[in-house]
Amino acid sequence: MKILALGDIFGRPGRKLIESYAASVKKEFGADFLIANIENASAGKGVSEANAKDLLKVEAVDMYTSGNHIWDKKDVNNILQESDRIIRPANYPDPCTGKGYGIYRVGKKRIGVVNLSGNVYMNNLDNPFLTFDKIYQNIKNVCDIIIVDFHAEATSEKIAFGYYVSTRANAVYGTHTHVQTADERILDKHTGYITDIGMCGPLDGVIGVDKDIIIKNFVTQRPVKHEVAEGAVQLNGVVFEFDDETNKCISVERVRKIFG
Repeated sequence: MKILALGDIFGRPGRKLIESYAASVKKEFGADFLIANIENASAGKGVSEANAKDLLKVEAVDMYTSGNHIWDKKDVNNILQESDRIIRPANYPDPCTGKGYGIYRVGKKRIGVVNLSGNVYMNNLDNPFLTFDKIYQNIKNVCDIIIVDFHAEATSEKIAFGYYVSTRANAVYGTHTHVQTADERILDKHTGYITDIGMCGPLDGVIGVDKDIIIKNFVTQRPVKHEVAEGAVQLNGVVFEFDDETNKCISVERVRKIFG
């Protein structure tokens, strides 16, 4: 079993990447299941109902995770209520629209995908470590493979979380920073891990935003309006491979492709 996870879809360039290349990349790596993060799909901040519906038409993508920007477009509540293929971080306080995890079937395998948000330099949500404990108790007997998208800022929090859930989750990957890390590994001979899988969107920018705008912000220390960068684009992600008998992760491979 191979599962491909793609990083944060950023703006129109990211959406076009997914629409144009998700199927071919999934086929290239022999992935049985594809997850992508949708939280920055509309102008680099949040996802509108219309853009979400367009991305849900991409058959190669089996489901979408998200993060702290999922609420930035007002109409997103509609799609979170309607679709089982989009989830939001599970540690937002109740009551909260949408679901924090989903269970999907691929052949005989049942795949549980959990979305959590970190707390360091992020919104002060329910503790993601303890939230995972609760979810794990609910799904451990009905899932063969459990995957966690840990949407967090701090490297230390991501690494600590990976160790905390090791041998319970079968794979953990980080999103949010838009910069792919080179620390892929297998924890305790069981759990695939990488601190951040990167992004799908502009290459010639600052984590997706026009570089001149961000440089001006740093030089002047005054607010600027963010605009999605143009030019070359990048598709980043990771492929986890699992043993069909034990469901343990046996390989972690980074994915990085540049177009334009």
